[in-house]
Amino acid sequence: MKYSAQVEKKLKKFKTQKLVLRPTPISRLEQISAQLGVPDLFIKREDLTGLAFGGNKSRKLEYIMQDVIDSQSDVVITWGSVQSNWCLQTAAAARKFGIKPILLLFQTYETEGIMDGNLLLDFILDSDIRIMDAKKGQVVKAEEVEALLEVVQNQVVEWGHKPYIIPIGGSMVGGSMKKPLGAVAYVDVYLELRRQMESLNKKADWIVLASGSGGTQAGLAAGARLCGDDTKVAGISVSEDTKGFSQEIREISEDVMTCLDLKTDLSEEDILVFDDYIGAGYGTLDKNVTEAIKMMAVHEGIFMDPIYTGKAVAALLDLIKKSIIKKDHTVLILHTGGTPVLFPYKKGIEKFLTKS
Repeated sequence: MKYSAQVEKKLKKFKTQKLVLRPTPISRLEQISAQLGVPDLFIKREDLTGLAFGGNKSRKLEYIMQDVIDSQSDVVITWGSVQSNWCLQTAAAARKFGIKPILLLFQTYETEGIMDGNLLLDFILDSDIRIMDAKKGQVVKAEEVEALLEVVQNQVVEWGHKPYIIPIGGSMVGGSMKKPLGAVAYVDVYLELRRQMESLNKKADWIVLASGSGGTQAGLAAGARLCGDDTKVAGISVSEDTKGFSQEIREISEDVMTCLDLKTDLSEEDILVFDDYIGAGYGTLDKNVTEAIKMMAVHEGIFMDPIYTGKAVAALLDLIKKSIIKKDHTVLILHTGGTPVLFPYKKGIEKFLTKS
C-alpha cells in the first residue's frame, strides 16, 4: 500500500529549523555512465546543502536543532572520529543558533597533520574540542563513551548551562534525543528525490550510499517501503559487518515508522548492507577508493571523500562489474558530503595515485 501522501502529512507535523538549500540537485553522470555502459546513472548532491561545506547531516540537524531549542539547552555535546563530518555540521548548526558545541573526537585512524580538514573547521567554529585515542578502524559506539559523556554533562551543569547530548550521526534514540529525528529527516529526503526522479520520467532501482551510523540508510529504506516502492537502498558499510549493522538499521527504520505512526513490513531484503568494501577498517585509505575518487573528479568534476563517499563509489563500480547492479538499472548515488576530509589524506592520496 502506498503511503506517500500520509507520510508527507506526518512529516509536516514536525517543527524544524531551516539549514538546507533544497532541493539538492540530481544530475546524470554522463561520462561515467558512458564509460560503464550504465545509461541511467545519477547522483544526488547532498554535499550541496549549504551549511559548513554541506553534507547529509545538515538534513538531520534541521530536526534535531529544533528539539535542542525546544529543550532550552544552550550547549550541545556529541562525538565522532577526529575528522567527523557529523561533528563539524553539528558545531556549525549549533553556532548558528548561539549554542556552544562540545565535540568529543576520537583518533580512530591516522591522518597526515591533525589541524586540517574538518578538525580545522571545528577549531575555526570555536568548538570545545576534546581529542582522545580509540580503537583503530572502528566507529566509536555510544556505550564506549557513556562514562565520558556523563563527566562532560556534569561539568556543563556545574558551569550553569543546560546540555543536550546528541548521539553520533543524530539518527538513533539516545542521549537527549527521544525520537530518531535524523533518520526521520531522510524519509523527507526520499520523498524529495522521488519527486525529482519522477520529473525526469525515471524511477530509481537502486540508491547507493556510504553507511556509517545507519540513520541515512534507515530513513531512505523506511521512505521507500512506506511509499510502496521496490527501490533497493544499498548501504556500503564503512566499518561494521553486515549481520549486526543490518539489524541496527532495521531497528532505526522501525523506530522511524513508529515515530511517524505509519507501519509497513520490512523484509531482510529491504535492509541491504555490503561489508565487502571496509578494507583495512574505518578511515583507512586504499587503492580502490583513491582511484574511485580520481575517476569522479576527472570525469565529472565532483570530489568524493576518502572515508565515506569514495568507498561508496568504489563499491558501486564493483557491484556493476559483478552484475549485482545490472546495466539497465536506474542507479542513484547519494553524495553525503565530507569533501574537507580529502586534505588530511593528501599524502596517502598522492602515494596511491603516483603508483597507479
